[in-house]
Amino acid sequence: MKLDAVGLEVMALAFASIAEEMGLVLVRSALSPNIRERRDCSAALFDADGEMIAQAAHIPVHLGAMTDSVAAIRALTPAPGDVFILNDPYAGGSHLPDVTLIEALAVEGAIGGYSAVRAHHSDVGGSQPGSMPVGARTIEEEGVILAPTRLTPEVERFFLAHVRTAETRRGDLAAQRAAAARGGDGLRALVTRYGGPAVRAAARDLIGYAARRTRAALSNIARTGLAATDWLEGDGVDEMDLPITVRVDIQEGVFSADFAGTAPAARGNVNCPLAVTRSAVLFVVRTLLPDDIPTNAGVQKTVRVVAPEGCLVNARYPSAVAAGNVETSQRIVDTVFLALARGGLPVPAQGQGTMNNVTLGEEGRGKGEGWTYYETIGGGQGASRGAAGPSAVHVGMSNTRNTPIEVLEMELPLRVRTYAVRRDSGGAGKWAGGEGVIREFEALAPMEANVVSERRRHAPSGAAGGKPGAPGRNTLNGTPLAPKAHARLAPGDVLRIETPGGGGWGEPETGGGR
Repeated sequence: MKLDAVGLEVMALAFASIAEEMGLVLVRSALSPNIRERRDCSAALFDADGEMIAQAAHIPVHLGAMTDSVAAIRALTPAPGDVFILNDPYAGGSHLPDVTLIEALAVEGAIGGYSAVRAHHSDVGGSQPGSMPVGARTIEEEGVILAPTRLTPEVERFFLAHVRTAETRRGDLAAQRAAAARGGDGLRALVTRYGGPAVRAAARDLIGYAARRTRAALSNIARTGLAATDWLEGDGVDEMDLPITVRVDIQEGVFSADFAGTAPAARGNVNCPLAVTRSAVLFVVRTLLPDDIPTNAGVQKTVRVVAPEGCLVNARYPSAVAAGNVETSQRIVDTVFLALARGGLPVPAQGQGTMNNVTLGEEGRGKGEGWTYYETIGGGQGASRGAAGPSAVHVGMSNTRNTPIEVLEMELPLRVRTYAVRRDSGGAGKWAGGEGVIREFEALAPMEANVVSERRRHAPSGAAGGKPGAPGRNTLNGTPLAPKAHARLAPGDVLRIETPGGGGWGEPETGGGR
């Protein structure tokens, strides 16, 4: 029996609440500031066929690629109650620091669904602390690679033997296991209340409903032949710009993105697997839809993404991919939005278009004495028709919080010298772009630093006559750094990150624009 409108809403909220509770268990149990404070993690619930039923309001680049992760473990013939781990970007992962745990949920003696929990671990080994090594040319340099496999004590010991901060990683994995188990508790509670057949039917109805609503919305904005190109600012090995090119066709309720013409795979680590590219396009599609459409497999069914095999956005082993997940995904979003704007759709101006990744750490002289730290930094969001862009927020494929200064300074040999809004960095327009952030780190001990960023040479564009936002800037003791840079810091050294502002929307009014 199909659900009526009220029943659909009730079950949509019930499934979504399970995913949200999974996320809460994770952030309240994790040890690392990156998960506990910044909430660099995501949770989602899938049905027994591996289709997403519901997701928490977490990280777009995580969530859009999770379906590939569930498909990878379903190929291993799971049994009810099995828990799997993976981070291999070429077998269902995104980049190596994003470790995913998936539980095959035991419901009435069979697999009733899957709970998936992905979290960014601040170190998974590799050539540099933080596992985001600038200059890496192969994925082996970026950390330990976990193909989809059952999580056993032996597998966990293997993983922990290859990371710098084993005890913190052990605690974060335990938090992920607890979060995945909470998904099973929630699904079984629904089955107890409504019965297994009714819950399964509700999941199918919700997915079908989302697909119908999405196709109808896309049919109302049908366009063909929308094209655009944008650029990445080097790859950490070479400084040359790398083009990302897309053609968008929206017809018969399907959103198609073809990345023919995009640069071949880079020598550095800005490459990304097709799952990440698909998640970026899915994010754009979601912004075009009414808010009341649930985000599940039904939306995913309306998206088609193709790219030449082995190119920058459809990389193949052994290409390095650490920065592809965090930076290339952002540029894919910008490029697709640019194509839509050229087709007359009133999409927002470009936001900061980068996650401003900073990793800091030190190896330590003995086992367990090293430390690592990772964060991304907010910036300006692009303005939209009718609203100025928010300032100092995470934009696009990121949806994290900041790390509180008190936590950072209490746990690590760092001092935050400055943390402020970057005034006058948003683009002028009828509606002004959001402003970026200034964040300065002073080293209190020797350490390694990596910065992986974008929009340092190419400013975020305005829309409909709006002006561009200010490009970002990275410096060490006042000396400019490349967008992607590695440095050794001594006590007293100051790393300063100035993040980009968002573009403005509409012609500036007389007198300036803000």
